[in-house]
Amino acid sequence: MKLTAVGLLTGWGEGVTALPADAGLAAAGRDVIPASAPGLAAERFRRATRECVLGVAAVQATLRQANLGPTDIAGEGTALIYVTAAAYGASNRAFIEAASTREGAGALHFPYTAPSAVAAEVAIEFGLTGPYVILIGGGTATVEALGQADRLLADGAAQRALVLAVETFAECADLYARARRRAGRPLVEAAACALFHPGPPALRARPATGASALGDVARRRAGETFACAPLIGLALARETGDDSWSLTGRWRGRRVALAKR
Repeated sequence: MKLTAVGLLTGWGEGVTALPADAGLAAAGRDVIPASAPGLAAERFRRATRECVLGVAAVQATLRQANLGPTDIAGEGTALIYVTAAAYGASNRAFIEAASTREGAGALHFPYTAPSAVAAEVAIEFGLTGPYVILIGGGTATVEALGQADRLLADGAAQRALVLAVETFAECADLYARARRRAGRPLVEAAACALFHPGPPALRARPATGASALGDVARRRAGETFACAPLIGLALARETGDDSWSLTGRWRGRRVALAKR
């Protein structure tokens, strides 16, 4: 498949130009770098969670890069593959804590506890009715999502594919602080979306023993972004004009590589 555009929002700002040269130094001791959720005009977003707003904004950023509008991706021709490891944590925590109070959680909160909430808001906002996949996990799941997008396009199941990843940490920062050894620092909130169209070359996923050079650069510049890391790598490759990239994703001791073939 052919990479058309990558929209990127992180705690550092929008796009790869906002990324520091060294995220660890730029964090200056902060464990979490939150991302500001942009204001969206639609009234229904007043009730939406931050992760939902960030997901919609990442798709909007992708469309701006591709010089496309919402109608260009609406309908059954667009596949949506959403990946996250942590973005459902904030809504689940809010629901659980609200349920323990006298007032109770309320029906409004419950739909947002599902991992599908972000993808659902994106599908509603842009009128997407094509193939729809949700994967839970870190960078390995995103690499697998890219492989699935490639297969959907190669099989003619979709005319274009969006691979979207969203990660938020601020609402659960104290929980991550208790498990410092299990995740890198700084934890940087991010939302990234890559748009693909059919075309060579095909992609091949395989087990990997180490990070690719592009993966190392993405982590050094962005910080720990879980499922967003491979898409940040794609954004960096596109920015530098690197057309021979190889990506790696890691999660819980497992590492997967994705390369052009």
